[in-house]
Amino acid sequence: MINAAIIGIGRWGQNLVNSVQGKSDVIRFVAGATRTPEKAKEYAAKQGIALYDSYAKVLADPRIDAVVLATPHTRHVAQIVAAAKAGKHVFCEKPFAMTLKSANAAIRACEKARVTFSVGFNWRFQPALKEMRRMLEDGRLGKLLHLEGNFCGPSVYRFGKDHWRQARAEGPAGGMTGRGVHVVDAFLYLAGPVSSVHAQSLRRALSYGLDDTTSMLFQFRSGATGYLSTIIATAETWRMQIFGSKGWAEVGDVEHLTTWDLTCCFVDPQNLNIHQKPQIMRFDSLSTERAELENFARAAAEHRPLAVADGDEQHGVEVLEAILKSAKTAKTIRLARKR
Repeated sequence: MINAAIIGIGRWGQNLVNSVQGKSDVIRFVAGATRTPEKAKEYAAKQGIALYDSYAKVLADPRIDAVVLATPHTRHVAQIVAAAKAGKHVFCEKPFAMTLKSANAAIRACEKARVTFSVGFNWRFQPALKEMRRMLEDGRLGKLLHLEGNFCGPSVYRFGKDHWRQARAEGPAGGMTGRGVHVVDAFLYLAGPVSSVHAQSLRRALSYGLDDTTSMLFQFRSGATGYLSTIIATAETWRMQIFGSKGWAEVGDVEHLTTWDLTCCFVDPQNLNIHQKPQIMRFDSLSTERAELENFARAAAEHRPLAVADGDEQHGVEVLEAILKSAKTAKTIRLARKR
């Protein structure tokens, strides 16, 4: 059983705790810290969580094996490095870094301390996404040609002008940092490394805060292409579709913290003039938040690495950095071929 501390006990931090507390036999939350302890006091008591008034006190507690970071994006790297130096395993919400240089620093610190580091890309535990990858690997979809996605909602309306989530440093390129990174990570899982990015990002709905309309074009090293949009001043929706030479597969809905259905459609080479009807695949229900935390806990118990140098987590930060640079310069950014 891994004893963990939750750092940041807002809406998402509580969601992570709720996914495993009293339900898991490999991880439990025994402590926590937050910028607003009074707001979290009642919740912490209910969950049996000892509430500390500083991160440093959490790291000094020998009972705690791991920290789970649900904190503002710009604080992640320093918190990861501090946890590693204290010998604590680290699970961090995404994005765990804003630049490739800082991502390298965080990963190297964990490798040096021999602690497990994991990033909260819970989509990877979706049965539908795993099935999409199998359909590419076993040839059912044929050669991967193109990927497209969106992840949208009314995020800019949910937070006041002074909230940290409206700070442009915390959310450069608008919905990319909170939402779009999930789709990019899914793209990497399905298509492999990105070779170039072209992005545009605008603020159109409000006179303050984040950009609300962001879109990107991708080319992958495999030759596949892709595009992604994140509109965070509209109604909730998300979708991802991949196109192969033998058919397509699609996921998407309004809710994303559910177990997804998978819709797919295939070419019938004997009947090319007939429009084939899509098929729907359904999967047993599961909590992806519990799955990702339990995967982290098992790896931590074995001192087994998860996020590593030159892995998808690091490359995802490299892609995010390229998106930000492209949006600022209006130029296509080519990524170094290192992997």
